[in-house]
Amino acid sequence: MTLKPLLLVILAMFVFLGCASKMSKVPGNLGVKDGKLAPCPTSPNCVSSQAEDEKHRVAPLSLAGTPAETMDRIVSVLVETPRVSIITRTDNYLHAEFRSAFFRFVDDVEVFIDEADSTIHFRSASRTGYSDFGVNRKRVEALKKESQR
Repeated sequence: MTLKPLLLVILAMFVFLGCASKMSKVPGNLGVKDGKLAPCPTSPNCVSSQAEDEKHRVAPLSLAGTPAETMDRIVSVLVETPRVSIITRTDNYLHAEFRSAFFRFVDDVEVFIDEADSTIHFRSASRTGYSDFGVNRKRVEALKKESQR
């Protein structure tokens, strides 16, 4: 294969992957049901503070202040983050979409403030693919750290 056809194949892959990520639909299982965020799938591209297994589990945070104040802090972190869109926001729930810089893959991030337990729960999951190379875990840990400042 000469260089020109190879470049065309690579270009076609980029176009396909870019279109595929734009076509990925919002999962139907997002939101809080009976005080719980959706469980993670078996694939390693999701983390949740409500997960039972260590592969998917991240620690929740303790609520400091009112739910509205806490959500305001979290939102202030997110609006400063590149390629993030806040889709849904209430005083105790948030859904945001993170897009990767190159392929524009979408990850869904959810925050649930459980006022009864004084706990902030997090879930971050990739819409496509199998592995995320730890991106969702790093994202949640950074969000937790930045929102406590």
